[in-house]
Amino acid sequence: MHAASVFGRRLLLAASLAARPAMRPTPAAVAATPALEFSTSSNGLQWADAKVGSGTAPQAPCRVVIDYVMSTTGARYGAKIDSTAERQQPYAWALGDGSTIPGLEQAVAGGGGVPPMLPGGVRRAIIPSSLAYEGLARPLPGLQYQECGGGFGPIPPREVRPGDMGEGAFQRFKNIYCNANRPYQPDLVMDIKLYGKR
Repeated sequence: MHAASVFGRRLLLAASLAARPAMRPTPAAVAATPALEFSTSSNGLQWADAKVGSGTAPQAPCRVVIDYVMSTTGARYGAKIDSTAERQQPYAWALGDGSTIPGLEQAVAGGGGVPPMLPGGVRRAIIPSSLAYEGLARPLPGLQYQECGGGFGPIPPREVRPGDMGEGAFQRFKNIYCNANRPYQPDLVMDIKLYGKR
């Protein structure tokens, strides 16, 4: 029975490896994908607009609502951490209220050479750890584990979703950005869609 299951797994692995080239995108599909041209601000934030919105740019203390896909440049098992669109829970805050990481605030409101987003716009921002969650990874005196729920948002919710192991997005976030044992914090990548008034 054991030999049969090992043989079955090896056969499955061989079949999946043989099918891998068929799953690669065609050269035409790769050529049709527009390349983003990134600019860099004076404090290291990188941004590129996939779609420029229209209308009036939000200003503090205006409330803004965004959908985002949060990922990282340093993930070992895949880059995506969280998506508000998949959860159907947009992220909202008042610009300048201090509740959101400085890099996301700068990516949306502008500043330091970054133009503000306009409603309907879609922007990718690569946020250095100094403008993201760097403070969450510092060990607190007397605590073996870091508390990850406080501080600046967005922080993925502690919820179990179908297909997740453990607390899903929150656990991935915690392992990368709230881990005092991690020798460095990778840059945070945010794909941001800014909504108009909601």
